[in-house]
Amino acid sequence: MSDLYTKSPATIVMYSTSWCPDCKRAKKFLDKNNVPYIEVDVDDDEQGKAFVMDVNNGARVVPTIIFPDGGVLIEPSTQELREKLR
Repeated sequence: MSDLYTKSPATIVMYSTSWCPDCKRAKKFLDKNNVPYIEVDVDDDEQGKAFVMDVNNGARVVPTIIFPDGGVLIEPSTQELREKLR
């Protein structure tokens, strides 16, 4: 299994879509704060889509962000991202 599809990746993995405003906001926050992450577009990645649905009890909710410590944020606010990354 790829490190992208695990609940404890080596780096932050954000499952997103290109059209999602919450995804764009989260990416902008991570980029502005120089936080390294890998993005998986669930519109283009069937395994990523299946993983997101597994994490979210059958719902395809983006952004779903998985952290190396096993933490998961679903559609986080900017404040939730800020607190998680402290």
